[in-house]
Amino acid sequence: MYFAALLARTEDGWEASDTELDDVETLSDLADLAREVSPDDDTVLVLIEQEDAWFGVVRFDGEDDPRIYVSDAAAAARSSYGEILLTDELLGREPGDEDDLDALDLDGTEDGDDEDSDDGAAASAEAVPHGPVGDAAVLDDLGITEKELKALAEDALGEIAHALGAGEVLETVR
Repeated sequence: MYFAALLARTEDGWEASDTELDDVETLSDLADLAREVSPDDDTVLVLIEQEDAWFGVVRFDGEDDPRIYVSDAAAAARSSYGEILLTDELLGREPGDEDDLDALDLDGTEDGDDEDSDDGAAASAEAVPHGPVGDAAVLDDLGITEKELKALAEDALGEIAHALGAGEVLETVR
């Protein structure tokens, strides 16, 4: 079960809206969605969680590049919504690194690999680390330190919203 919400910081405090990510396929689509909520270039946080498996925070500040934090990249990689957040840059890969089916020959081995070799599978597994990735300081100036963000587990989005003073507005859309 997924939950996704947008928190927009305004002059009057935080405003929350739940959001459907069914039409969001890329980080650019997510940015468009966030900027629709706050046309005044206010800070917008996109909060995404899959039960207690992983959560993600994407921060948009005006036209700046988004800042992303994902609590468990390996768990998020198994999720269509998580894959949106796990960009090559976030994972420390060069754009175009081939770790998907495009790199496979028709026999299922990677280009140049022997069928007996499973190095390709190991390389793909290593491409997405277990544990947190991204900008753990994404919420520092809002009162949540890197250490606190990395320590969150159950109800992480609720804890984040509470620390921001937006707990009640988040609960209204949950």
